[in-house]
Amino acid sequence: MFLIIGTMIGAGYASGRELWEFFGNESTFAIFLFAILFFICTYVIMKISYEKKSESYIPVLRELMGNRLTKLYDGMIILYLFSTTVIMIAGGGATLQAVHIPYWYGVIIISSLLVLLFVWGINGMTSMNAMIIPVLITFLVGTLFVFQWTSGFSIQLDFGKQHNWPSAFTFTALNILPLVAVLSAIGNKIQHKGEMFIASLGSAIILGFISLLYNESLLKVAHDVMLYEIPLFAILKNYPYFMVLVMSGLLWAAIYTTAASGILGLCTRVYQYIKLPFWLLAMCLLLLMIPLTTIGFSKLISILYPLYGVLNLYILASILLYPIAHRFDGQSLPK
Repeated sequence: MFLIIGTMIGAGYASGRELWEFFGNESTFAIFLFAILFFICTYVIMKISYEKKSESYIPVLRELMGNRLTKLYDGMIILYLFSTTVIMIAGGGATLQAVHIPYWYGVIIISSLLVLLFVWGINGMTSMNAMIIPVLITFLVGTLFVFQWTSGFSIQLDFGKQHNWPSAFTFTALNILPLVAVLSAIGNKIQHKGEMFIASLGSAIILGFISLLYNESLLKVAHDVMLYEIPLFAILKNYPYFMVLVMSGLLWAAIYTTAASGILGLCTRVYQYIKLPFWLLAMCLLLLMIPLTTIGFSKLISILYPLYGVLNLYILASILLYPIAHRFDGQSLPK
């Protein structure tokens, strides 16, 4: 469950930039719909991964898309993971500037820690998420809850004003490729079918709740959001500087977990051709990525994320229709 959440909550999500790009006004129903779609997608991906005992995303893609489209989406996943990991590394450098660490020092720090993590391979990845994600969620929800408490809760669901509901599909689609890449790599680690249901449902509920709380908080500071590279700081503008430091640390942890997920997906794919230790593969990939971080964090997100959201709609449709086309033991989802 924490691996799934760690893959989702990256720099784009935790900073508020990703939610602001897709949701905003009239999006309460869209967020509920996103949680439902997210539950179905994660369960289907893990179910296929478990049955195939997969160690990379190719067997899962082939089951979902067929041989011909698998080649296309294989290239898309590699490009997606590569580009979004570049975004995470850029975000890691930018975030540490809040504590007066030069940008390039921040890039070197996060890159070095990513290489170190993969000395322990996939087990290191899952253990890291199990430690970091609960702390990350606690601080993020705590900050948003205090903000809502001091400004008055105003979450309402008016079905007559929910015209942004289609964004649930593009937002879910945006996050499909990393989930396919990461969850497909642990097919041989899943020990029981119950794990898949608990992980899917738990992550969907947690992410749906955080997304709703975060979106409503951003709407209250909408006139300030455009002034900040990181929208979360618009919420924190009247908080003590200590809170800015704490949330900068939280953002950095979110960046680190998602960068690690991207590197994991790429390493499991490259390993099929180059049989090197994961830490060495990670180092080679990071050396290719670092020069590209000069483009800029917010610019990369604003251009690439909406584009991927649209391109991924086909694979989202394939996943949602899979339980209907291929019944799981006579039923589409567990009762």
